[in-house]
Amino acid sequence: MTNYEEFIQSKRILVGTKGITIDAGDVHPLLKPFQRDIVKWACGKGRAAVFADTGLGKTFISLEWARLTGKRTLFVAPLSVARQTARMAPMLGLEVRYVRSQEQVTGDHLLWITNYEMIERFDASEFGAVVLDESSILKAIDGKTRRRLTEMFQATPFRLCCTATPAPNDLVEIGNHAEFLGINTAAEMQAMFFINANIEHYVEFAGVRMRRKGSNAGGQEWRLRHHAEEPFYRWMASWAMSIRRPSDLGYDDDGYILPPLSITPEWLEYTYIPDDRLAFTGFTGIKDFLSLLRKTIDIRCEAAAARVNADDDQWIVWTYLEDESAMAHALIPDSVEVKGSDSPERKAEMIEAFQDGKYRVLVTKPDIAGFGMNFQNASKQYWVTVRYSWEEWYQAIRRSYRFLQDRPVEIYASLTPQMQEVWDTIQAKEKVAAHMSEQLISHVRKFEMDELHDGANESKAYSPRVAMRVPQWLKSAA
Repeated sequence: MTNYEEFIQSKRILVGTKGITIDAGDVHPLLKPFQRDIVKWACGKGRAAVFADTGLGKTFISLEWARLTGKRTLFVAPLSVARQTARMAPMLGLEVRYVRSQEQVTGDHLLWITNYEMIERFDASEFGAVVLDESSILKAIDGKTRRRLTEMFQATPFRLCCTATPAPNDLVEIGNHAEFLGINTAAEMQAMFFINANIEHYVEFAGVRMRRKGSNAGGQEWRLRHHAEEPFYRWMASWAMSIRRPSDLGYDDDGYILPPLSITPEWLEYTYIPDDRLAFTGFTGIKDFLSLLRKTIDIRCEAAAARVNADDDQWIVWTYLEDESAMAHALIPDSVEVKGSDSPERKAEMIEAFQDGKYRVLVTKPDIAGFGMNFQNASKQYWVTVRYSWEEWYQAIRRSYRFLQDRPVEIYASLTPQMQEVWDTIQAKEKVAAHMSEQLISHVRKFEMDELHDGANESKAYSPRVAMRVPQWLKSAA
């Protein structure tokens, strides 16, 4: 280092461009202007994340990005999403083939798709590009699988992550995406921008007082350093694009206005006394919660059937337990049940049949069809079981409540009085997530606009205003 300016330059952490330059005319005309520019931006980055709300066309964006890279591309997606992506590809003049192992990847075909459970069967060196669809799964899958994904594709030049919920619980979850893309490790991100501070049993965020997982006796919480807020969001903007609606990036929202949404909890009378206690005083663990669910299957499924059978509209009925799913299916005559034990082919066939209107009601679980699917055909949902996962709740609702939905969306849920804590947790997490999203969008927007429209990817040059005073001991050493 010859001077302090060079030292400052060496410490910059913004991600430089490692991709290819794309002209607007190269992008398929089917894409909307905001989608076109996101594709151009992501191609220019080479390794990037698109955090776009449901219904904004992440599938079209990722398909076109893959086409324009010109590389053999592996799409990795939840099983339910894979067939849907393959169905949408011909709209862009593309073909995506579903495969379960490297042995099925043959010939010069460019675009292939598999599900996360199959990733161990592939050779990453055979692909020049990879897309993680619904990439928020990086936080949900086990650490071994997440590390495997990161290690497998660390030499892949083109990498794209797409999700509507990049950090559903905490900003530190952003580190999963940064690590996969090769931007920084999660530990490096935490060291640069966060502080590890002791917290009490409860923490307050966005005006909501919440009990944090693992904090029963005090614990550790990663918090964004106050002075690091702007550098953190600028760092994010150098590799991630965040958008909830086209106007977030300066475009017209025409055609992207969400319909009215109503959420109605149906409280069912039930007295529950745990086997090992004299009265119910709250859930003591997952076994307690499951015990209540099993004892109330009948009344919750009957409530769902009464509501769903009352009209001729298409419905999605979300369940959790296998017995719930079977009973709901039996009580709703014109329904199709999609189970975890079904073959991938049957799951895809039945879901597509529901989308095409061949069945009035789909009975399934959020972990089967709650991510990435387009169910604008159904504007009504019934939740037989509501769990503590806000991400599961948000993602599954957004299968129907999404852009291009032209009808009001109605959500119903069966709950007993003992589930009040579950319901309150979902509402609290909703408020926290909304606040976090607002902060993310507002802070990142000004940096992203430069990235998107001007192609800037570097911070302003360091311009010292005060002359440096060199210590006497350093002068003497010289």
